[in-house]
Amino acid sequence: MKKIAIVTGGSSGIGKAAALMLYENGYTVYEFSRRGEDYSDIAHITANVTDPASIAAAAAKVIEKEGRIDLLVNNAGFGISGPVEFTDSSDAHAQLEVNFYGVFNCIQAVLPQMRAQASGRIINLSSVAAPIAIPYQSFYSAAKAAINSLTLALRNEVRPFGIQVCAVQPGDIRTGFTAARKKSHAGSHIYKSLDHAVAVMEHDEQNGMAPEAVAKVILKAANAKKCWALYTVGAQYKLFTLINKLLPATTVNWLVGKIYR
Repeated sequence: MKKIAIVTGGSSGIGKAAALMLYENGYTVYEFSRRGEDYSDIAHITANVTDPASIAAAAAKVIEKEGRIDLLVNNAGFGISGPVEFTDSSDAHAQLEVNFYGVFNCIQAVLPQMRAQASGRIINLSSVAAPIAIPYQSFYSAAKAAINSLTLALRNEVRPFGIQVCAVQPGDIRTGFTAARKKSHAGSHIYKSLDHAVAVMEHDEQNGMAPEAVAKVILKAANAKKCWALYTVGAQYKLFTLINKLLPATTVNWLVGKIYR
C-alpha cells in the first residue's frame, strides 16, 4: 500500500524536488500551495498555510480520498532581510505568520488523523540559520529557531501515539527563494554592512546545493525506521553546526559577524 504524503509549498524549489522524489519512491503525493497545478501525478490542492480553515479543508480532501495521511512535509516559507531597527512590524509578523504559524496550522490539521491511525511522520523544514543566527535575517532565523523548538517539544508529545517528528536544516540552496526574498534597504545609511551582508548571503545561496540535495534528506527522514530529531544537509553545514555546539555562543556569534561585515 502506497503511503500518502502532503508537501506544502510544493510548486517550486525544495518543495517540488521533495514532492517529486517522494513520488518517485512510491508515495502518493499531494502538494499544497496558493498557486500551482498538478504535475507528474502529484495532485495540487490550493491552500494557504496562514489560513487554518484553508489548510483544514485541504487536509480533509486528502483524508476523504485516501483515508489516511502518513507524511506531512512542512516546507512553505519565504524570507525577508533588513536591520531589526528598520523592519516594518507588518513584515516581521508576515515572516512568522508563514514560516512558523504556517507550520503550526498544518500540524494541527493532520494530527487528529495521525492519532486515529496511530502512525504518521511530520518533517518540518528548518535552516542552519536557526542554530546560527544570520545578521539582517533576524526574523527568518527567529522563525526557524522557533520551528526547531516546536519540533523537539512536539516530538515528545506525540511519541505515545506512534507519530514521529523531525526537522531538516538546509544550508545555502540554489532556488527561486533568493529572488523572492523581500529585501529592505531602509537604514543602510546607518547600517553600513547591510548591502554587503545581503549580497554575500545571496551569492552563497545561488552557488549553493541543488534542492534535490535537501529532497534526498527529506526522503531519508521519511523512510527511516526511527527518524532523528534534526537533520543538517551538507557536510560543511554539519561542520558549522558542530562548531556552534562546541564553541561559546559569543565566539560563534563574532565569527558569523566577521563573515557578513
